[in-house]
Order: sequence, then C-alpha cells, then structure tokens
Amino acid sequence: MEERNNLYPVFLKVKNLEILIVGGGNVAEEKLTFLLKSSPDAKVTMVSPMFREATRSLANKFGVQMITRKYHRRFLKRKHVVIATTDVPEVNIQVYKDCRKRSILVNVADNPPYCDFYMGGIVTKGNVKVAISTNGKSPTTAKRLRQFFEEVIPENIDDLVKNLNEYRKTIKGDFEEKVETLNEFTKGLIGKKEVANDQD
Repeated sequence: MEERNNLYPVFLKVKNLEILIVGGGNVAEEKLTFLLKSSPDAKVTMVSPMFREATRSLANKFGVQMITRKYHRRFLKRKHVVIATTDVPEVNIQVYKDCRKRSILVNVADNPPYCDFYMGGIVTKGNVKVAISTNGKSPTTAKRLRQFFEEVIPENIDDLVKNLNEYRKTIKGDFEEKVETLNEFTKGLIGKKEVANDQD
C-alpha cells in the first residue's frame, strides 16, 4: 500500500504561545532562526549550559529569554511547544517523556519517532504563507520545494489578497453567495495556467 502523509497542517499564532528550545548548539540556532524568520513575534525561551555567540546575538535581537542551565522539567512550566536539540540523546528523550506527561507538543530534532510535529519548509509573501512537509522523510526535498514556490508565487500576490479582502467586504448576500462570487472572480488565477498548459 502506498504511504501517505497523514499530518494535519496548522498555522500557529506563536505570539500567543510559550515556546521552549532545549539546547544551545548549531541545531538550536537553526531552529530559532527559522522560527523567528517565519514568526518574528514568537515568544521563545532557550535553556542550555552553553550558547553560541551567534545564538546569543540573535536571541538578544528578538527578545528571546536565555537560561544558562542544564535542562530540568521545571522549565516546562507554562510552555505550550518544546523543541529539543541537544547532542545528548538521553536528554532529548527525557524532554520528550516530560512533555508527553504534561500534554505539551514536542519536537526532538532529527528524531521523527519522538516528534508530535515537524517544522516544514516555509514560503512567505506578505499575507500568503505556504508550508511544505515531506512527512519527516526529506528536509532537503522540502528545501528545494520551498525554493521552487518562492520563484513561482508572484511577488504581487499580497496585493491580490488585500484587494480581494476589500472586494469581499462589498459583496452582498449570504455566505454561499459570497463564496460563489469570489470563486467566479478568482477562477482566472488558475484558468490562465490551464489554458497555457493545453497549448503545450
């Protein structure tokens, strides 16, 4: 039977959530970088006995709280999402177990069996955001797809979204009528491409 991706994609308002990154090395910095690139207003705390200078610099720039201590389960208090990135497997697995007991979403970097979620490739153009998942199988493929979508999604897509939002406010009728009107109005977005493909 063909494998399929059963993950359910969601877009989290991370400024309303408390995120903890356990670890202070390269992987921690990478996770923090991608998180802040996508959500500069994310509320993040990091805990580690040591932090790289570049990590400290990035954390200071975005108001990330840094705790220079070894991991302890008390640091999970009031946290909603945890990312474990240490180079000590036993610590990462302990973080996972502690989070599961407290119903906290957890991701152990590069260890799919110990993940409630994956951090996928992300493309952002104004209000439009596309997230890409390979079911934890191939981050490199997600990266290539992200580069592809960055190229094919037009730069002015945000203008279109804003204009459609204004137009939506002026449409009369019930929900179904509004949806139908907007569907008709935006059909050309895909239709042109289909016509072009038919001529190939």
